[in-house]
Amino acid sequence: MTVGRIIETPDCVAEGAAWLATACPRMAHALTLTGPLPLRRRPDGFAELLSAIVSQQVSVASANAIWSRMKDAQLTDPTEIRNASDDDLRAVGLSRQKIRYARELAAARIDFVGLRTAADQDVNAELVRVPGIGVWTAEIYAMFSLGRADVFAPGDLALQEAARVLYDLPERPKERALRQMALVWSPWRSVAARVLWAYYRVAKDREGIR
Repeated sequence: MTVGRIIETPDCVAEGAAWLATACPRMAHALTLTGPLPLRRRPDGFAELLSAIVSQQVSVASANAIWSRMKDAQLTDPTEIRNASDDDLRAVGLSRQKIRYARELAAARIDFVGLRTAADQDVNAELVRVPGIGVWTAEIYAMFSLGRADVFAPGDLALQEAARVLYDLPERPKERALRQMALVWSPWRSVAARVLWAYYRVAKDREGIR
């Protein structure tokens, strides 16, 4: 099974941005405002997904504080989570629900090395079977931890709002509509997401985002 293009370096991102600028005038316009796009590669593995669970429905500052306490307490790998008591996990700031999700992730025994060569749809299917990991988290993991060049996350509200502003749409596109819209950005949908996130920050500063 071929995985497709992997984004490894800033040059890969620049190549994708150039392709998008040629393919779509609106993308070209956005890129004139955003400038060069970030690589945004992250590590892969258990800790990255656990960190994503920790970050759900809390502020960035709170998530960072909890994650820092988890690292200090050596609670960031599956064996540590399996061996920890609920009191240990509550002490670092995890809610009852997130304790359950952390334990489910530890019990899932995901083959993270195997995911590196799995097809995009198989990565998604493997991850979303774990309680606490939804489609958005799986797509973000594929995009940034595995470097997949042609993955998109249409459930992301910032991407939806950026698309509304950039393409002058009457309303924010829903997930299904944005997924369909993103097909024209293939084979560089992950770079298109980077464009839209960067453009969102520009648009928010210039126009305000409703």
